[in-house]
Amino acid sequence: MPVLALITETGVELADPDTPHVKVTDLGLMRGDGIFETVLVVDRKPRELGPHLARLARSARMMDLPEPDRATWEQATATVVDNWTGSPEMALKLVYTRGPEGDPDERTTGFALGLDIAAPVIRARTEGVSVITLDRGIDPGLAQRAPWLLLGAKSLSYGINMAALREAARRGASDVVFTATDGSVLEGPTSNVVVAKGRTLYTTPPHIGILPGTTQAAVFRAAEKAGWTTKVEPLTVADLREADGLFLSSSVRKLTKVHTLDGEALPDSTALHAELTAAYEAEY
Repeated sequence: MPVLALITETGVELADPDTPHVKVTDLGLMRGDGIFETVLVVDRKPRELGPHLARLARSARMMDLPEPDRATWEQATATVVDNWTGSPEMALKLVYTRGPEGDPDERTTGFALGLDIAAPVIRARTEGVSVITLDRGIDPGLAQRAPWLLLGAKSLSYGINMAALREAARRGASDVVFTATDGSVLEGPTSNVVVAKGRTLYTTPPHIGILPGTTQAAVFRAAEKAGWTTKVEPLTVADLREADGLFLSSSVRKLTKVHTLDGEALPDSTALHAELTAAYEAEY
């Protein structure tokens, strides 16, 4: 059963997830004017909570939201974790919005919500995914030229991301890698792209307008301890096809191997995936 902790003016309160708590005029609901994070919790231990809260604060700054109080969000996280009675793994959503439209006190909305992880997500960790590339319609320099577009903020405005995943399903795939107008690689709708070539891991740089990945950073940290080299640099679709292993990293799916790209089978990366996953898990 979901577990909900509300952030109120006086602190954090455990609440009934089946009872309404957010006003219909909330700008997060009406306009997607808010931010969120998804934290993986395993055996009651949140993974990469510090980086997630730092990214929440970064997104808040990008969207001109009041600075989230770290201690309060840590308390909300602990409240959900302490009251969780479900499976050993949980997806913890941290949601922060601008609050109800027209509120004279400009009160924001914040809550932490613990949810079970869907079975298809668990299967993807071991079976891998089929991916297509889709044009995102932006160039790599747009984020720096037009910061008001909020490229790289983890906002609630995920309509494009979800539409891309539906398009993938229509084409018989399960996920997407976005590309820029120059053909370079960006990210997935809910993930970062990781490429293995030899004993080096690569991912794309955040300055091109993508979300800095918490799990990607954890995988790179673990890989470096295991003797790998890591690099953050631009990638092309050709780099993905020619890699020894192509992976998508995200908090709940961890490191997921890609076995098919644009309908073309990729080299078997099962052994690489197992090695990198073991290194990642050893971090915790």
